[in-house]
Amino acid sequence: MKCPFCGHLDTSVVDSRETPDQRQVRRRRECKSCNERFTTYETVEEILPQVVKKDGRREPWDRHKLHIGLRRACEKRPVSEEQITRLITGVEERLFEKYPREVSSQEIGEAMIAELRNLDPIAYLRYASVYRQFDDPSQFAEEVNRLLGRK
Repeated sequence: MKCPFCGHLDTSVVDSRETPDQRQVRRRRECKSCNERFTTYETVEEILPQVVKKDGRREPWDRHKLHIGLRRACEKRPVSEEQITRLITGVEERLFEKYPREVSSQEIGEAMIAELRNLDPIAYLRYASVYRQFDDPSQFAEEVNRLLGRK
């Protein structure tokens, strides 16, 4: 591993441990030339499924897009960044297990909505209104009634 301080190629691992989510290994390294310490993270390179859009186009899985959408839905709500990350990670794990090669954007949206409904009802309504493309206030009212358990 190349030292970020002096560029020397000989470093040693001083400490190694898993991150709390157990998806990465955190390593503290020390340069044998300048003795500076730095941290690296090791992850498994995953083969991510392709996302099949409504019009049939395929694009690579993009966790960042999910994060942006959720962050927007949760804006000014008591939902932490950690909760958003856990929600996305949980949805990813379930979808990747069920759909290892391709997953429809509809499956992704419905999975996100189902999890968000349990996390924060207002954020759920915001996300659902965009994802389901509400174009009439009555659609919003129907969703609120469903959320409240009314007919």
